[in-house]
Amino acid sequence: MKNSDADCLNCENDLLPKEELPEVTGRAPAAAAGRRLTVKKLDPRLRKPRPVYPQKTSWYRRLLLRLKEDSQFFRSTVQSAFVLLCIWIGIEFSLFARWGSSEGQAAFVPRPPGAEGFLPISALMSLKYWLLTGVINTVHPSGLFILVGVLAMSVLLKKAFCSWLCPVGTLSEALWMFGKKVFGRNLTPSRWLDYPLRSLKYLLFLFFGLSILQMDVPDLKAFIYSPYNKVADIKMFLFFANIGTFALWTIIIFMLLSVFVKNFWCRYLCPYGALLGAASWLSPLKVTRNASTCIDCELCTKACPSNIKVHTATRVWSDECMNCLQCVEACPVKDTLDIRVAVTNTRVPNWVVGSLVVGIFVGITGLAVLTGHWQNAISQKEYLQHFQQLDSPLYQHNRGSVPKYDAGEPGAQP
Repeated sequence: MKNSDADCLNCENDLLPKEELPEVTGRAPAAAAGRRLTVKKLDPRLRKPRPVYPQKTSWYRRLLLRLKEDSQFFRSTVQSAFVLLCIWIGIEFSLFARWGSSEGQAAFVPRPPGAEGFLPISALMSLKYWLLTGVINTVHPSGLFILVGVLAMSVLLKKAFCSWLCPVGTLSEALWMFGKKVFGRNLTPSRWLDYPLRSLKYLLFLFFGLSILQMDVPDLKAFIYSPYNKVADIKMFLFFANIGTFALWTIIIFMLLSVFVKNFWCRYLCPYGALLGAASWLSPLKVTRNASTCIDCELCTKACPSNIKVHTATRVWSDECMNCLQCVEACPVKDTLDIRVAVTNTRVPNWVVGSLVVGIFVGITGLAVLTGHWQNAISQKEYLQHFQQLDSPLYQHNRGSVPKYDAGEPGAQP
């Protein structure tokens, strides 16, 4: 690689003359003439090599090579695939809802179990019920496995679900990137405002979490097998399909806020993200900075969508880190910023991180399919009965209490 002006990173500082660059001994220079280098011009011998994709090789080999070498291309590919999966689930569920609303006159389309991924509160109850009884409920079993997969991912890979798989996270990222492109920058709330706002998602999670912790096994079973919980996914779909003016404008406002403030919903209001952030403290794989080779360019901090000061950290512990790898890609110095195992300091390649994200999720949800815990046990006939009574008091939330019902009513506990 030639030492040319093209190797220079964008900066406001003057370039250090070539002759001031110290000799390379296998480590990036930490100081020159008794001070830390603040220059942005980097000796080519210290620069992270840029991936090359040979045009003569077949397209699928170039694709595999790019997935391996370009973490952001890998992540965008996974995000796009998951968004398409969610759209497919939404289309299938809308056809299922049309069948139910027509009292069975329309063509029957089975309910897609993946819709249960959008019922995290029910999944938390299912998780506690499973831990206390060893029973995997037959109402929303796939929701339990999806939650277990996401939690396992967070314990190992921090909040990677938020930046690799979550469709809301993908939408939020697209919005702030659009805002940055149009307006040139995103707004960063000052610390005195940012910290109180970030606490909101933890307060919301504590509200739901403490409510579930107070429930004993009979209460959990009553709710899980209640008519309300059995149609929670249907109620959610109908809410968005027939959305009111107030709810629509609320969503629009949150989307507009996300255009100006990076990941507004995810950072300040998502209780699911609070749970994953708490679990991420256990993660052994964290972004790790080698201070002896760091040149203080701060490109990692500028690239971080969570506004973490990566350039000052030895290891990133923040609950806001989503392991999106943008900071790792932005670092220009080789062997300076990587994902490493906390105990052994072993470097984990970016493509391994992405593969683990996909592998954990597919592996745990695939286990549910193989063991017969993916589809629920609600029959087609029972669903028709539920659709016919959706507006009755039996199917209302009642502010968290479970309405009483007779054993002969649809949805009664087995």
